[in-house]
Amino acid sequence: MKILVTGAAGFLGLHVVNRLVDKGHDVVALDMEPIHTREYPQGIKFFQVDIRNMPVLEKVLVDEGIEAVVHGAAALPLWQRKDIFETNVQGTRNMLELAKKFGAKRFCYISSTAVYGVPEKHPIVEDDPLIGVGPYGESKILAESVCEEYRNQGMIVSIIRPKTFVGTVRMGVFGILYEWVMEGRRIPVIGDGTNRYQLLEVEDLVDAIELTLTKPAKKVNDTFNVGAVEFKTVNEDVGALCDHAGTGARVMHTPANMVKLLLKGFEQLGWSPLYQWVYDTADKDSFVSTEKIQKALGWKPKYSNAEALIKSYDWFRDNYDDIKQQRGVKHTVIWDEGVLGMFKKIL
Repeated sequence: MKILVTGAAGFLGLHVVNRLVDKGHDVVALDMEPIHTREYPQGIKFFQVDIRNMPVLEKVLVDEGIEAVVHGAAALPLWQRKDIFETNVQGTRNMLELAKKFGAKRFCYISSTAVYGVPEKHPIVEDDPLIGVGPYGESKILAESVCEEYRNQGMIVSIIRPKTFVGTVRMGVFGILYEWVMEGRRIPVIGDGTNRYQLLEVEDLVDAIELTLTKPAKKVNDTFNVGAVEFKTVNEDVGALCDHAGTGARVMHTPANMVKLLLKGFEQLGWSPLYQWVYDTADKDSFVSTEKIQKALGWKPKYSNAEALIKSYDWFRDNYDDIKQQRGVKHTVIWDEGVLGMFKKIL
């Protein structure tokens, strides 16, 4: 099958491209950023183009014969509001329109559990209310509604809502966490750490994506939560990572209301890498039911929260000399600590 992967230069895109090539698919990769070719399989075709630029998109894809699309391209939550909505909503519409025009049989849209906001009810199921927090969550809800428009026009469109996923090459805010763990720091968690916060290993997410491309159309033409099945409290999962590292790092509790108020102010000033949905949910239970995708598609995750964190940390530690100078706001580099660096010195 010839499959187009958008967002191919990102953390998830890298894993999706490698998996699909390993399974014998012909992959066309697309991103507005360049790819580091040494990390990708030989022979893939890559286009560097912004999904907001419909005329250029159509021009580069017109002769490709795309049979399926994995649409992972998205604005980062730290982008400006205008760019977030243009990329996540109009960019998704552009990709769906081209997929329809060129006769693609499947379209897999990577959404987010940020569409649920900060609910009190758990586990969250796919039919629960959608209440986006901030521009990113709001834009993901609107993008899903665009996907439903094209479903109603007869397209096979899978929507996957993954929990926060980690894995090799994933850094971002987790890069900050792993760096602090390596240095044996106290690891501040918002609140008392007794809440259950579900994560997801990227390979388990790629398994789910692959199933939407191969299982019967009637089964995949739906919306699915994806997250780890085995997860404990923040204290236990982060504690397991600290114990594994053996550096002396340990969990430190912080007063939730005060810390969230400070982080909101720091975010507005541009001093913190943490955005609203991250700190609003950090001290809350946050987990989804994956029963639907398990029953419909036979999906089953391989990793628990703790195993996913440890696997990702080990890669980070082993590659630290090569990546420690890479800083920015993308998930494939360590995020700039901003004001967090000041607190790091006193912890």
